[in-house]
Amino acid sequence: MKFRALIVQHEQSAPPGYIREWLDEQKAEIDLLRIDEEVRSPDPREYELLISLGSDFAAYDDSVTFIRREAELMLGAASSGVPVLGVCFGSQLLAKVMGGTSLRARRPEIGWLRVRTHLPALVTEGPWFEWHRETFTLPPGASLIAESDIGPQAYTIGRSLGLQFHLEVTPEIIEAWVRGGRQELDAAGIDPAALMEESRRRAPETRQATKRLLNNYLNGIFRGEA
Repeated sequence: MKFRALIVQHEQSAPPGYIREWLDEQKAEIDLLRIDEEVRSPDPREYELLISLGSDFAAYDDSVTFIRREAELMLGAASSGVPVLGVCFGSQLLAKVMGGTSLRARRPEIGWLRVRTHLPALVTEGPWFEWHRETFTLPPGASLIAESDIGPQAYTIGRSLGLQFHLEVTPEIIEAWVRGGRQELDAAGIDPAALMEESRRRAPETRQATKRLLNNYLNGIFRGEA
């Protein structure tokens, strides 16, 4: 099924990675919105899928101008029946927009971590890559798919899917985050070299796990068949 997808990217260091590869395999028509740099406001009704990626900002920080604009974009998508795929920040903002809350987590989650899944046919236990300081509460009507001790890790609401973990990350993306996040890694007691070694080793299985998850989403929830 060919479709148009709008990818909302929030900073240079957080590109779509394996999600972009998957969309290319679907022969999707892709519109990339750098919402931190562009002022245009796309009409969500022109797309079949809205994808919101990660960000260094917190979804609860309403002082950030693009967060308010993106919340309006998500609301427009929801009211028009356009599904949203939210990743990390994107999942937090989607939860907030739909009536949940976004908040600071009691501790960060960083590294390759396993999740407790209630629907392994869609979201396996992983490990998946995590790097976030925030969490969220589920909005009314959402179904919890996976969780950790810190909070929700995956949920559905209607035909939308929120994922707290980073299914999109390539080793190159993680390497950029490691370079810019040494202080945070040191504070968490994480060895950057060991993290990169594990990330490179896991890359082939991560690519396949990402595409399998997205295919299952496309063939089920996205089409309203689950």
